[in-house]
Amino acid sequence: MRLPVFQPFRRGSIAAGSAICIGTDMKNILFVASEAVPFIKTGGLADVVGSLPKYFDKNEYDVRVVLPKYLSMPWHFTERLEFIAYFYMEIGYQNKYVGVFKLVHDGITFYFIDNEAYFGGAKPYGDIKFDLEKFSYFSRAALCILPVVGFRPDIVHCHDWQTGLVPVYMKDSFRGGEFYQNMKSIMTIHNLKFQGIYDIKTIRRISGLSDYYFTSDKLKVYDDANLLKGGIAYADYVTTVSNTYAEEIKTEFFGEGLEGLMCARSNSLCGIVNGIDYNEYNPETDWRIPFKYNAVNFRKEKWKNKTDLQQQLGLEVNQHKFMIGLVSRLTDQKGLDLIACVMDEICSDDVQFVILGTGEERYENMFRYYDWKYGNRVSANIYYSEDMSHKVYAACDAFLMPSLFEPCGLSQLMSLRYGTVPIVRETGGLKDTVEPYNQYESTGTGFSFANYNAHEMLAAIRYAKHVYYNDKRGWNKIVDRGMAADFSWTTSARKYENLYNWLLGW
Repeated sequence: MRLPVFQPFRRGSIAAGSAICIGTDMKNILFVASEAVPFIKTGGLADVVGSLPKYFDKNEYDVRVVLPKYLSMPWHFTERLEFIAYFYMEIGYQNKYVGVFKLVHDGITFYFIDNEAYFGGAKPYGDIKFDLEKFSYFSRAALCILPVVGFRPDIVHCHDWQTGLVPVYMKDSFRGGEFYQNMKSIMTIHNLKFQGIYDIKTIRRISGLSDYYFTSDKLKVYDDANLLKGGIAYADYVTTVSNTYAEEIKTEFFGEGLEGLMCARSNSLCGIVNGIDYNEYNPETDWRIPFKYNAVNFRKEKWKNKTDLQQQLGLEVNQHKFMIGLVSRLTDQKGLDLIACVMDEICSDDVQFVILGTGEERYENMFRYYDWKYGNRVSANIYYSEDMSHKVYAACDAFLMPSLFEPCGLSQLMSLRYGTVPIVRETGGLKDTVEPYNQYESTGTGFSFANYNAHEMLAAIRYAKHVYYNDKRGWNKIVDRGMAADFSWTTSARKYENLYNWLLGW
């Protein structure tokens, strides 16, 4: 296919200082994603795309982000957008309008692609067929806008299935010409379960790709086409969000039908653990929690958050009571079927259990029932609130994450930051970030269990409770090590910089 030809219409000219960057020492990186904080968020993907670019060395890396311009974006951001240009783009034998806007936020340049027919809904995602069409459009538009905005990336870093066609287009109609020549691509898998699958005829029509791309070694999976598979097959390098998950997805259980492709790409596949914003998640400065504390004084100050939350939720007010927290989507993936099996046994022990989140109706009702049954021990908060989540992280002694699978997980990183000891299953990022407690060597930052088994989970909970009540010094040392661990975005950014340098041969 030929490179699309378009004539952009500008208000005035391209903004000053946006001259095309070619042949400089600066490494140009473009993040392409469907969401990013603070503009739009439905999950952890938004945290990664919105936070990670801020932590690269700005003397070496110019990292910019391109997003859809959703109508549901907060107005105080929308009114600050600077119009750059518009043009018409050929895709699937149609000409589509592409508007381009720009906003510099926290020192990072964000580009927004405007088309209200695609991005004008109340939510970023909806009907899968329509989502496939709009993100095929978005993937192509993200490449088309680059000469218009005057930014030539050395690496286009794509995130999840919504951008899976970007590496495909880069090897197809954007392959020729000086501007796109030698441009590299990285595909990051945040959750392999979501792939962007539909029938071949529909994907071929909306993407404008030829029959060549719909074979088993490319986009085809059985009788359907798979956007994420295309991105994995055509990207120069593939990453996922933890080392363990990178190994797990090569197996049938975790591979979601793509384990063969992941094994084939194993020489260009690695895992880099996500981070969290240590400024936002900081118990010493967090305005959302009533009592501030740090790694030095948590023994004297952290418990005050517990008694405050106990009073707020109607639990027995007792600073010495072992309190377990759970902040999660209430779904099978999060291991809630294990909790359902032994909830009575958990509640019959000398513990308190605080739940925050929404999800499947059966789990919402289960926690409501146990809240009614064990009123002074269980508090089921079936909603989500960022303010309340911080209070739970700060107040609880332990944090439960018994996930069936967890590509990375952020909640365990937040709990470590707040001195709340994680109890996790050894899978994905949970295994990579939580070191099991070893009382004989005085090591470890939490408690873990290996098999997906309810009573193995219960044993880990009871062991943690035993240490809390009977070895307070050992417990405090676990908290010390957890709060000293560094899972900030700075650590993740250095690893991505090493990958970019290797990929570019620098």
